[in-house]
Parts: sequence; structure tokens; C-alpha cells
Amino acid sequence: MTSSNMSSNDQAPEQGTEQTPSGVPDGEVLGADNPSPTNAEKDPNDWVTGDEPITGAQKSYLDTLAREAGETLPADLTKAEASEHIDRLQASTGRGADS
Repeated sequence: MTSSNMSSNDQAPEQGTEQTPSGVPDGEVLGADNPSPTNAEKDPNDWVTGDEPITGAQKSYLDTLAREAGETLPADLTKAEASEHIDRLQASTGRGADS
């Protein structure tokens, strides 16, 4: 097939770019054995939206965890602060994936 017959989806790889067996250029890809960390795996202080107000889901879950732990927390937390409290309270209450 000549380049004039290729559709935009059939573009030849750039020269010098190694390809995986699936035809995807080497480098960062989704679904790899070692994918990039998701937001759930990143440090909350590194989140782009970490300084935004706590979400409704976080607030509800954090309320449940705080009650189980016998703690009182302020309701005006940021997303990042809420995530840190959730991690801490999951460990102390035995909830969560790592327990």
C-alpha cells in the first residue's frame, strides 16, 4: 500500500519509533503491565483538583468512617484532605482494600 492509499487511521509510524507487536509505539500506554498511576494512586497533594471542595461521595464515606472511628472532622475539607482522612480512617477501622 502506498502512502497515497492510506487512510488517516493507517498512517505509517514515524521513522525511529519502535513498535510493539500490536503496532502501538513503545512508551506510555494504557492497559500495560505497569500503567501510569491513577488518581487514586497519586499523592493527593499532587492532584490538580486537590484544592477543590470535598465531593459528596467523599463527604458521605468520610462521615461513615469518622462515626465508626469515634472522630469528628470539619466538613469544609478539600478533596485532597478528605482523601488523606479516608486513607487514615480506613486503616484504623479495618475498612478499605488494604485491610
